[in-house]
Amino acid sequence: MAKKSLILIFAVKIIVLFLVGFNNLPEKAKQPNIILIYADDFGKGLLSHEGQKYIRTPHIDQLAKQGIKFTNATGSMLCAPARAALISGLHDCHEVGFEVSRGQLYKNISTGKYAHEEIENMINQGLSPIPSDQIFLGQIAQKAGYKTAQFGKLEWGFSASHHQMERHGWDHYLGYLDHNRAHGFYPPFLFENGQMIQIPGNTRMDCGKSIEMETPAAYQERWDMTGKETYSQNLFMENVLAFIRSNKENPFFLYFPTQLPHGPVAIPKVHPEIAKIDELTQIEKEYASMVKLLDDNVGQIMAELENQGIAENTMVIFTSDNGHEIYYTQQNRVLKPYTNMETGKRFDNLDHKYYSELAGDIFNGNDGRAGMKRSNLQGGLEVPLIVKWPGKIKPGSSSDLLVTNYDFLPTLAEIVGFEEKFTTDGVSFLPALLGKDQQKKHEYIVHSSFEGPTLITQEGWKIRYFIQKDTFELFYLPDDYKETHDLSEQYPEKLVHLKSKLLSACDGDFKNGWFRSSNEINVEKSSNL
Repeated sequence: MAKKSLILIFAVKIIVLFLVGFNNLPEKAKQPNIILIYADDFGKGLLSHEGQKYIRTPHIDQLAKQGIKFTNATGSMLCAPARAALISGLHDCHEVGFEVSRGQLYKNISTGKYAHEEIENMINQGLSPIPSDQIFLGQIAQKAGYKTAQFGKLEWGFSASHHQMERHGWDHYLGYLDHNRAHGFYPPFLFENGQMIQIPGNTRMDCGKSIEMETPAAYQERWDMTGKETYSQNLFMENVLAFIRSNKENPFFLYFPTQLPHGPVAIPKVHPEIAKIDELTQIEKEYASMVKLLDDNVGQIMAELENQGIAENTMVIFTSDNGHEIYYTQQNRVLKPYTNMETGKRFDNLDHKYYSELAGDIFNGNDGRAGMKRSNLQGGLEVPLIVKWPGKIKPGSSSDLLVTNYDFLPTLAEIVGFEEKFTTDGVSFLPALLGKDQQKKHEYIVHSSFEGPTLITQEGWKIRYFIQKDTFELFYLPDDYKETHDLSEQYPEKLVHLKSKLLSACDGDFKNGWFRSSNEINVEKSSNL
């Protein structure tokens, strides 16, 4: 009997030691799940907590209430460089820049000109080999033991390959490998882990892309649902939620580069809340419904995390690639090319800068800033950045730290405990997330644009180069929200100093920060096929 008691006591001790050991696992074993929701052309002014008058965004607003809001965050001025900077941790003004392939290559599958495999080979042969020592966002999480996935508008485009997706660190992906095709929301096929997936009921070679400027003919074309059965955002959401459910037992990094609210406008139905707003035109209601759908989707994701019991251990990030863009143009309402509706004169973003009230943008999507997407003015660069992390981030907090898209890679590396050396232009903003003193900060950040490069300092000084007019402007943003007061003559020494910094960041040539579509690589001609 005594022998049995000793055995029982020994067994109990082993169980206790096991349980104590389990509860004291190293922090790496308790890594948070991370979800990065990357909106497309989503200006800060579209959020109701930022003052949006016509579109309520309660779910994104709730993220801000429960987490931290960065009031001084930028993306890049355009889709491709923004996404490349995000996943590489490098800025877009280097001499050896991001290779951006031309889009619409995958449309050739529908025409029968090329097979999927031929296009894959073209891209891989037409672009330079990825350096073996380069680290990407997905890889950071993958190497730290995370299950990684990406859904939606894949990579930086404009045409990407399966090889790139794997090399960038994605265990699973589903979406468009061509950003031009992502301008339509009813694709006949998408790509999942290297395989082409047919989408039943979608037969439009153009993915259902609609005419942008509103006319009676455009309205009829947009609502002709022939060959448009499955809306891509709904399909992606089904897969996002399924991924969360199937990976609730292990740490995951989910990157969701949604198409919304990039246009041309396409939505299966007008949101009932928006339909009641008499001040909006029909196409404005449809655009607003795209914003509402994205907000609803954020709510669905948050609800799924709660349902699966993993909300408390999941970090959720909401941000965008670049500033606002208008897809609801209409005669006598708002026009593209952007035009001053009072004078009929086009904005040049130098002597005549774009402002919402002058252009007729009822939504004021750029939040009162100057400029829009493609510009190096703040309206093209500033983006929302909201992060919720229960138990780590103080609810309802905010930070004016200068944060940009190429900071995400070093921040993720610090969060997941990635210890390998890597090259980055970014700075981890994890201390600011946690409400701690951010000792290491950017002296300045830089971005390219169609107008030329720009540099913004932590203190708020900004120099922008309008390269075609060989003109520099100097602003002090804390006192000049709308970038109306050029201080270059008043502070010539500051101008010279920042010009030198900008030239250095552009690797000795300002043209490295001048983005031009003509520089896109035609991989069809570059390959050996």
